[in-house]
Amino acid sequence: MSNKLGGGVKITFFGHAAFRFESPEGKTIAVDPWLENPARSTDVEALGPLNAILITHAHGDHLGQAVSLAKATRARVVAQPEICAYLGTQGVGNLIGMNKGGTVDVDGIKVAMTHAVHSSSIDTGKGLIPGGDPAGFVITFENGFAAYHAGDTGAFMDMKIIRDIYSPDVALLPIGSHYVMDPREAAYAARLIGARFVIPMHYGTFPVLSGTPEELIELLKDDDIEVVTMAAGETVE
Repeated sequence: MSNKLGGGVKITFFGHAAFRFESPEGKTIAVDPWLENPARSTDVEALGPLNAILITHAHGDHLGQAVSLAKATRARVVAQPEICAYLGTQGVGNLIGMNKGGTVDVDGIKVAMTHAVHSSSIDTGKGLIPGGDPAGFVITFENGFAAYHAGDTGAFMDMKIIRDIYSPDVALLPIGSHYVMDPREAAYAARLIGARFVIPMHYGTFPVLSGTPEELIELLKDDDIEVVTMAAGETVE
């Protein structure tokens, strides 16, 4: 495992699909903050000040503690309009609703919403309501380093568009299977995306998420792609 990806961007993994990015200038972004997951339980205060919180889709294992985190940090929340509307009913302000193909600037960091192949719904405790279309994000930092968080998805050919337009340096890809890509699909996706580094996520949290980083490493052993396996709570730069 490498602990230095280059670009001066620090990436911290909180388990499942929850990450925090810190730019070389100290700007911070959290993605899919399910902080009370089986891999690791993290207090919202541990994430420190945040410039933005990004939500790929509305399922509970991604929306997670977004409400309490947003209220604690007063960070801008970037998500689909449907998710923003729901968060507004929960007392969250500072919302940026956007959709696929759009890019917003958050304190000098560009956040582009990309396609994902999945579903999205909000569990209100009284039933499910639509959560808009699932998405991924490409985060381009002040120095040009770009990270692609794919959200929950299967492989799709338009990942080549992400490569051609955004040229991500690191791709965070789900590998668990059942609800998302398995390692074979993730390896195919990694080749389409063309990032130098891949960080596997969304595996092992539940028994059904059976894909492993070791399988992905084996499938990509002949490619110029480094698989960076992160433990919950670990930070790489």
